[in-house]
Amino acid sequence: MWPLSAGKERSLEQDGSMEFFDSHCHLDPMRYGGELPEVLARARAAGVSGMAVIGTRASDSEAAAALAGSEPGLVATAGIHPNDVHDVVDGEWDRIVALAESGRVAAVGETGLDWYRDHAPRDLQAEWFDRHVALAQRLSLPLVVHTRDSIDDVLSVIRRAVSRGALEVVLHAFTGTSVQATEAVELGCHLGFAGMVTFRSSAVLRELSVLVPLDRILVETDSPFLSPEPLRGKRNEPGNVVHTARAIALARGVAIDGFAAATTANARRFYRCR
Repeated sequence: MWPLSAGKERSLEQDGSMEFFDSHCHLDPMRYGGELPEVLARARAAGVSGMAVIGTRASDSEAAAALAGSEPGLVATAGIHPNDVHDVVDGEWDRIVALAESGRVAAVGETGLDWYRDHAPRDLQAEWFDRHVALAQRLSLPLVVHTRDSIDDVLSVIRRAVSRGALEVVLHAFTGTSVQATEAVELGCHLGFAGMVTFRSSAVLRELSVLVPLDRILVETDSPFLSPEPLRGKRNEPGNVVHTARAIALARGVAIDGFAAATTANARRFYRCR
């Protein structure tokens, strides 16, 4: 297991100048409607200077790219979620490819494998995952990966891919074991931690977050899902990434301002923000 990337530091504190980056959120109008300007304003008031708006179909990938093009600090991704690959319509993949080739998105995805739900057959999910991996490698773009109950199989795909060429990956909303985290880091992956790390029942996940090298950690909300404590049961939004960052910083025994700065730098580097 890796050593801690930072030693014990002073107790958590806020000085009003911290910056956070929500590395995975879904902000299409269908989810927030006319409230989106207020959601973004609340995020910025909380210190969230950057957000990655994640695509799950061609339509919301295009909406994400449009939003990122009009709002400072936002980047977009383009992909088809594994739970949706069974009803892809004609021309939809071509729209994803066009977005990825256009320079309007910062990464490919959300893609991956979901063995928890049975919306799409596993072999079809695997086929579409491979398709996204190939696109990311062809265009030298990062890859945003969904891993629900499927981390070992996801890592097998990534292992094969990196044997063929470079590939930057984030395993979003990571909930795997220390062994799986070790392999992911050794393959060059980043691990995204979402609101689950704040749950009272998630002591093991918090312990794992302590062991991951600091330069491989991203923090995220997965908005509007996975609201952190103390907001469980409410619609999530990017400003709540502060709760996730605070929980991990506290577990690591480091100052929140330094942890926020480090994870923001990680996200900006991963998404190649200028």
